[in-house]
Amino acid sequence: MPTLILVRHGRSTANTGGVLAGRTPGVALDERGTAQAAALPARLADVPLAAAVSSPLLRCRETLAPLLAARPGLPLHTDERITECHYGDWSGRKLSELSGEPLWEVVQRHPSAAAFPGGESLRAVQTRAVDAVQGWNERVEREHGDDAAYLMCTHGDVIKAVVADALGLHLDQFQRITADPCSVTAIRYTRLRPYLLRLGDTGDLAGLAPRPAAPGGEGADAAVGGGAGAP
Repeated sequence: MPTLILVRHGRSTANTGGVLAGRTPGVALDERGTAQAAALPARLADVPLAAAVSSPLLRCRETLAPLLAARPGLPLHTDERITECHYGDWSGRKLSELSGEPLWEVVQRHPSAAAFPGGESLRAVQTRAVDAVQGWNERVEREHGDDAAYLMCTHGDVIKAVVADALGLHLDQFQRITADPCSVTAIRYTRLRPYLLRLGDTGDLAGLAPRPAAPGGEGADAAVGGGAGAP
């Protein structure tokens, strides 16, 4: 099955303002986030991409703009299932203010029980995001082959939820995972299990380029000793 490259959007004005943006419209990249997005095409230059899938929110679309300009033939799709968590009444509020809410501790320590007032639960976020990944895995494999790679530009909590699922972690442990702005997290899916190739990577990504399958099968076994990395 394909390799999924998850890109968190670049740093936004809400990130620098300490605000929980959620789905608030018009939240754009700040100056640093724009620079991060501009660097993405070079970071991914050695990785052939079959498709790009984006959250519908502005900060994700802005993050992908330089990559799409550099690869005019790369098809772009928008998928509501990988949009930001609907934080409901928490949206647009300062994180410093929210940290005093009783729900904050639940979000931090027992996120599988967290449901945002007027919004959705973190369980629902994980369910829809994983459904999206599984659907796109099947589509990309069908249209481009099982060694293809594709990209999703989405949000921090969505990425963390997908990674937790790939690692077989309970959602209550997903707060142990981090995904910085414009970081790349890569998961290679196989018939039997996924492999986490990168987590929150902000550096060189040439090692993500597809390589010939290892002798002895479809590459579903772990590399004993850790593997040799990129050629």
